Amino acid sequence: MKDKIEVLFEDEEDIELNKKNEALENEENYDDYVKDESLDNIFPDKDDVNVDRLLNEFKAFDDEVLDKEVKEIVKEEPKKKSKKMKLWQIILVIIICLILVVGSSLAFLLYGPYPKFRNWLITTAMTTMSHQYLATWFYDEETISEVMQDNYVKESNDATDLNAISFVDYSNSNVMYKNKYEKEILTHEKGASYKLINIDGDGLRGYLVAIYDPSKVKIATATNMNSSGEMLTKIAEKNKAVIAINASGFNDPGYMGNGGKPHGAVIQNGKLVSNLSRSNVGGGIIGFTNDNKLIMGKMSAEEALAKGVRDAVEFGPYLIVNGEPSFIKGNGGWGTAPRTAIGQRKDGIVLFLVMDGRDYIHGIDGVGMTELTEILMNYGAYNASNLDGGTSSALVINGKLTNKPVNGSGKKTTRAIPNAWIVTE
Repeated sequence: MKDKIEVLFEDEEDIELNKKNEALENEENYDDYVKDESLDNIFPDKDDVNVDRLLNEFKAFDDEVLDKEVKEIVKEEPKKKSKKMKLWQIILVIIICLILVVGSSLAFLLYGPYPKFRNWLITTAMTTMSHQYLATWFYDEETISEVMQDNYVKESNDATDLNAISFVDYSNSNVMYKNKYEKEILTHEKGASYKLINIDGDGLRGYLVAIYDPSKVKIATATNMNSSGEMLTKIAEKNKAVIAINASGFNDPGYMGNGGKPHGAVIQNGKLVSNLSRSNVGGGIIGFTNDNKLIMGKMSAEEALAKGVRDAVEFGPYLIVNGEPSFIKGNGGWGTAPRTAIGQRKDGIVLFLVMDGRDYIHGIDGVGMTELTEILMNYGAYNASNLDGGTSSALVINGKLTNKPVNGSGKKTTRAIPNAWIVTE
């Protein structure tokens, strides 16, 4: 305040004013002093001073200085930009975090210290014709070879004992069931030619068909087998089949080819109708003799015909021979997938087994050779073999697809195949 007064009256030589100002410098609270003293005491000789004008000028001076100081502060410290993240930035951060988490988890599964996932992926992929890249993308040949050597099926070298098969007519006898599986097989409507049994359990979904007259089990082929395949429903329709399942594996380069060229021998009604290169899956001839007994053996097509084989395909591995299951190390080298198998009990009843897989939404992965063998053993199979699996696995009853096949992309579908096991009227 003192400085402002001196500016306003710098040309005045008022001694009293100077003295009064000097006195005010010693006061502890200038504002209180001004409040207590009248303007007449401060300016005794200035009667012409307009009090209101002075007060207004003091106020204007204060406002001008304050305004100038505020502008300087604003000029020196510009307004900071908001650092609030935008929505797209938040989404981007979330995506990056998810990629890192998924990538780390996948790397741990593929290359971590626990081999179960690695073994499953390699064995599942390498036993398919179209999806081996799922293993070769991530692993070198040495790793794949080591895994396959630790997971395999060791088949029996024994010939199937056809004399052990003795057909039984249960219609006129009181049956004592050994277990619940035996009861499921043997209890059926009078005169029924087959019975459908649902296989349902933890991660399992499948269908077992018990066929009571093995003479009705035959091989049916696609119209242009060795050139192109047909859907199972079509094969069943043209042969008026009550029941049909897929049979041979086949050579089908590329993804989802035409399914026309079966592996190994195909015998139909006592004639050799195809004999292309064999598959490297173990097993051998799987067929029925003229006396309706399931025969399995590592023999040539000519040898099979000489033994009286009327209908047969060539595939594997063999799962049960003369009542004894094959030795299975690890997961058997086949991973899990949809599967099809055929077997015969000692009483002559034929078993068709089709298991779903790759339906991950419903927790249905499929089965390996171990589970497939266990199911067949439970239902009394004396001889049994694996057939082609994957997207080929299908069961048709009375012209309709009964199982729920799912291919590798998750689409519910089956595919063209070269031949099928059928049951006629």
